[in-house]
Amino acid sequence: MENIFKKIDKLSIFFVLYTFVFVIFFGTIGYTLPFVFALILASFLKIPTIYLMRKLKIKNTIASLFTTTIFFTIIVILLSIIITTLTSESIQLVKYIQSYITLNKDIILNFFSNLQNYYKNLDPTIINNIESNITNYITKTINISMNASTKIFSQTLDFVSAIPYVLMVLLFTLLTTYFFTKDLSSTDRKKFNLIPSKNEDRIHYIFDESKKMLKNYLLSYLLIITITFLETLVVFLIFKVKYAVTLSVLCGIFDLLPIFGIGTIYLPLIIIFFISNNYISALGLLISYIIITIVRQIIEPKIVSSSLGIHPVAVLASIFIGLKANGIVGMLFCMFLLVFYNILRKVKVL
Repeated sequence: MENIFKKIDKLSIFFVLYTFVFVIFFGTIGYTLPFVFALILASFLKIPTIYLMRKLKIKNTIASLFTTTIFFTIIVILLSIIITTLTSESIQLVKYIQSYITLNKDIILNFFSNLQNYYKNLDPTIINNIESNITNYITKTINISMNASTKIFSQTLDFVSAIPYVLMVLLFTLLTTYFFTKDLSSTDRKKFNLIPSKNEDRIHYIFDESKKMLKNYLLSYLLIITITFLETLVVFLIFKVKYAVTLSVLCGIFDLLPIFGIGTIYLPLIIIFFISNNYISALGLLISYIIITIVRQIIEPKIVSSSLGIHPVAVLASIFIGLKANGIVGMLFCMFLLVFYNILRKVKVL
């Protein structure tokens, strides 16, 4: 019985400390963002930096400067290409949607007119419910469109005003990444060792495991996004959907958002193809949407659980409870709660 109470006390202390650190971390992320990014990037650049030091027999400072510069140059070039391509296709997509609605106005009106003729034969109470629901839907759609337009305009202004901050974050991230990379790849680690020798191995193990778990977590969701993007791109190319690359990228991004999901892209496309009498493409997109959604639900817990070393049921529970409690932040809270509990259990702290 005494062991049980000790176990409960340890778990309670762990939960309180973890919650405190989590709240502080996300509460101050606006101030620590460059340093968090820099530490993550430096952990990736550590291996190639050490390789250059050993292979070319160069100093730590030069190797760190070289790897950091090359990495950020590649990132800037890739981001420039991606942003330019997506911006161009997004503008063309908006113009295409506007012209499509204008050119196919009669087809759309006939479609709704046929629907109206169909449901007139139904019971009057059902008709009233349908009409009220349609009216409410149209009103909500108009309100959402108005709000969306206002938000897009305000967010565009916010983005323009935030450009100096973004540039400052990039600059500080670049500089901090260099210093972190230099420190992590240094052969003289004694000057960074502030841990008592008796606890050194355990603390280093916890730190290394936490770093490895964070890498695996990020890579697992990057893999999930990539799979969704590739599946969607193949489907869109098969059914000759215009702007397939842009829409596939959006599907990959929306796939991580619990409110949106890939249905935000798929469902409007299915409706457009259906109204255009392209029933084969509409049916194909609908089947593909269902298959991709099912595949996503199957692979997510397996990929995340295998990368983090956690049981798939625990991953499913943490995702569901976290999203239900507080969206993406809640999901992160539950996922990392499992991760750190698993780490501390391995080193027999819990």
